[in-house]
Amino acid sequence: MSIEILQETALAGLHARYGDPLRQGNPDTVELSELPLVGLANLRVDSSSPVLREALQAALGVDLPVVPNTVAQGERVTALWLATDEWCLRADSLTNGIVARVEQALAGQWFAITEQSSGFAVLRLRGPGSRDVLNGGCPLDLHPRTLRPGQCAQSHFFKASVLLRPLDGTGDSWEVIVRRSFADYTVRMLLDAMEDMQGG
Repeated sequence: MSIEILQETALAGLHARYGDPLRQGNPDTVELSELPLVGLANLRVDSSSPVLREALQAALGVDLPVVPNTVAQGERVTALWLATDEWCLRADSLTNGIVARVEQALAGQWFAITEQSSGFAVLRLRGPGSRDVLNGGCPLDLHPRTLRPGQCAQSHFFKASVLLRPLDGTGDSWEVIVRRSFADYTVRMLLDAMEDMQGG
């Protein structure tokens, strides 16, 4: 007897109701979708050590960003700065093997790497007015003059903690990373904000 293991995204229940994307846009509206099964890991390491950073760059193909709230994007891995010694490592696939590669590269050193792929949802918001939708529940100034591509910001959307990353210089495309336990709530609040902005 064989056992088939199926993995569902954090928003499987909402997809059953709304479909995929969660809200389909047109050229004049905002579209909300989930990026399914994205690889995520939390890394804690001493970034002041050039030896450790070089080992990580060789293993991941990206140098850790050390300027606060910045993003470094490699061919397979994106690193988002969270704190002086903390980063979110993001890959487009669960099979990327981020954790194993970091563990091998830093064997014998002081570091912590935690697999977080199943603990978060990754959302994509795009279209004219996307920034206005986010500003409906986020206190940060999200204007491109303040938050540009290559940067990220930790904040909250209503009551949910989120990690925001602008994907273009117009404010019309965003990636939102939110804890799985708050994903359903965040999507419903985003949908409400989209309805309010677009007049129902």
